[in-house]
Amino acid sequence: MISIITPFYQAERYLAEAIESVLNQSHQDWELLLINDGSTDNSKKIALSYHDPRIRYFEQANKGVSAARNIGLSNMKGQYFCFFDADDYMPKDSLKSRLTMFGFDKSIKYVDGVIVKMNHDLSRHKSIWFPKYIGNPLKDLINLNAKSFFGPSWMIYREPNRKYLLNENLTHSEDLFFYMELAREGGVYAYTNKIILNYRDTPNSAMKNLTGLENGYRFIESQIREWKELSESDLRFFCFKYKKAMSLAYLRKMKINNAIRIWF
Repeated sequence: MISIITPFYQAERYLAEAIESVLNQSHQDWELLLINDGSTDNSKKIALSYHDPRIRYFEQANKGVSAARNIGLSNMKGQYFCFFDADDYMPKDSLKSRLTMFGFDKSIKYVDGVIVKMNHDLSRHKSIWFPKYIGNPLKDLINLNAKSFFGPSWMIYREPNRKYLLNENLTHSEDLFFYMELAREGGVYAYTNKIILNYRDTPNSAMKNLTGLENGYRFIESQIREWKELSESDLRFFCFKYKKAMSLAYLRKMKINNAIRIWF
């Protein structure tokens, strides 16, 4: 079984389409954990309109995506799990193509795939992301090379008796840090060449909040300074890459002072 963890907040516009894409999967041994993060629109009504026993509904006061995902992680029953945002869409072989990869090598613990970035109504492709990495992904994640990380798209083998939790203090890069923590413990990252996600690039995308993104990177920097698996050069390179990315992002928004401040 695959546990699919989907938090949602004010998601009435896209939630039904996301759920339908799960129902239409070619691999049917799954559970979908829908976590309502304090929505006040019609999202709850939409979620509860589905009566498939594989769909499980939870709700909480608005605490953010990490807290909502943690409810899913604490209640999941699958041998494998993945996150799935409520405004995205899974092609029909998304689960099957990722699950198949685990059978090639017992050391594979994380499987990714091709992601198509699309406009808000999924009518136009904007770009395509191809994973390009095989092996333990820790150093690649630290290097911010985008070879093994686009977003929360990994399917993960669930280790028996292990507790999985995200840091609830993070509003950005929480999935990156979560994957880093998993990679520290070992395991191989692999990928399928099939499309596993249609990512909807919406105006309210969390990645457009640059202050939150910067705070997320700075938190990760503070944590990985203590990791014995990393060298000083690894840490310096991580700092250089995220500061360069943030500086360019601030410049695109004409925030010159922020672009300079990030280096000091």
